[in-house]
Amino acid sequence: MVKQINEAEFEAEVLKSEKPVLVDFYADWCGPCKMTAPVLEKLSETLDTVAFAKINVDENPNLAQKYQVMSIPNLIVFKNGEPAERAIGMQSLEALKALVEKVL
Repeated sequence: MVKQINEAEFEAEVLKSEKPVLVDFYADWCGPCKMTAPVLEKLSETLDTVAFAKINVDENPNLAQKYQVMSIPNLIVFKNGEPAERAIGMQSLEALKALVEKVL
């Protein structure tokens, strides 16, 4: 399951997570973001070693700025509270799985 979070939940859900967390920085108006969502859901159903979260950049601009999210979708894998891997734009299931496996 991909959990929708906001700035107030970010530290607990992502930075202090015991598992790596794949965070999808997106916006509701973004076409490629809408196409990425079901791919992330599918991946989240097959990987239990990683947590999945979504952050709306329009509602959480400080986080987007802090992590230099200039283009969306922007997918960042956090491990031990730090960004470890990043992918920008629409990604295939295989590409996202490979991205996550780099940090496992």
